[in-house]
Amino acid sequence: MIVVTLIGVLAAIAVPSYQHSVAKTQARVCVTNLKNIEIAKAQWMAESGKGGDETPGDTDLFGEDRPIRDKPKCPSGGTYDLRAARAKPTCSIPGHSY
Repeated sequence: MIVVTLIGVLAAIAVPSYQHSVAKTQARVCVTNLKNIEIAKAQWMAESGKGGDETPGDTDLFGEDRPIRDKPKCPSGGTYDLRAARAKPTCSIPGHSY
């Protein structure tokens, strides 16, 4: 009985810590994706001669012969808004920003 109680207490401590670590890691991956999208937008502007007020589309940034081969996905299930070329891209999940 004591062993079962001890295992329950340890699990109660470990599970929230694990969930917090997973959420933090997902946010870091998302921020990395956003930074890569921002770099791809700068490359798109330089290569195509577009202005900073223009918004690139998915086909401008993602593809076989584009700056990023596959469109990144937020590990938490959020969606990315590319926004204008000079604006930072955003994620729909709160806290996933830089």
